Amino acid sequence: MTALNIPNPRWNSGRNQNQIIESKTEHAQPIQQEARGFTLVEIMIVVAIIALLAAIAVPGFLRARKRSQASRVINDLRLIDSAVDQYAIENNKVSGATCGTPDWTAYMKSGTSLYNTGKDLYGNDYGAQTVDNLPKVPSAAWNTLSDVAGTAFFSPYGSLLRVS
Repeated sequence: MTALNIPNPRWNSGRNQNQIIESKTEHAQPIQQEARGFTLVEIMIVVAIIALLAAIAVPGFLRARKRSQASRVINDLRLIDSAVDQYAIENNKVSGATCGTPDWTAYMKSGTSLYNTGKDLYGNDYGAQTVDNLPKVPSAAWNTLSDVAGTAFFSPYGSLLRVS
């Protein structure tokens, strides 16, 4: 045994005292530790669990994405309806008059994709509109989104495919 002199941080009676700590030095046998990794079965179980979670989550994410795209189409139709009304008021157009794409896109916020192209997010043209008639969902967009957003979702705009 060896003794270590370590200064005591506390002052006792106005003087610094040393504390004696004893330590044991033993000559221990080195322990052999076996290096162990993951087995193939453990890795396969983890991969299977991840695949199962992905199979559950991915369809929900895809459905939510399509639903948000359908919401964008609805928002575009509302903007088009408002732009056609503004065009008709400023140009003294009567109910039933045709409003071409360049006419109503002029009333959109500049720099937006709807202002620049007059198309939906799939590249389908909204086309010419009629004053006092609601714009319709383009046929291709309706076919793409109808599995997540049915007739009630697109109401009152409906589809170009449907016959009222």
